[in-house]
Amino acid sequence: MNWGNKLLVTFIVFGAGMGVLVYKSMNTTYELVEKDYYKKELRYQEVIDGANRANALSAAASLQQTDSGIVLQFPEEMKNQAVTGSVLFYCAYNQKQDKRFELKVNPGGIQVFSNTQIVPGNYTVKIGWNSNGTDYYTEKALTVL
Repeated sequence: MNWGNKLLVTFIVFGAGMGVLVYKSMNTTYELVEKDYYKKELRYQEVIDGANRANALSAAASLQQTDSGIVLQFPEEMKNQAVTGSVLFYCAYNQKQDKRFELKVNPGGIQVFSNTQIVPGNYTVKIGWNSNGTDYYTEKALTVL
């Protein structure tokens, strides 16, 4: 094979490679972390303040996976208190696996999420709650098996 044929094959392979890359890039989905991320960014100081207040508590909110489900335990200060808020199980690689729950904490400061409600995977659990007019916020990494 002479150099002209080699050059032609090189151009054909290059063109085919570029075609494959263009095709793949056109069919790739890009999910934003939040649909209204700009509004949330403007309110991010509230998240920082809530996290600082949560860190000042006697203990951090904890998550444990048990046979009955995922147990969310609030610190001692939250026992026998009216706790409102929400929990977001955020899955970074699949928006369809994200789950948001309203807090329904028992008097002992515990809430259990059923294993059937959450698909196995890696999550960042974002917990935002209010007790006695004070907002708190914390994030925990969780692998659901």
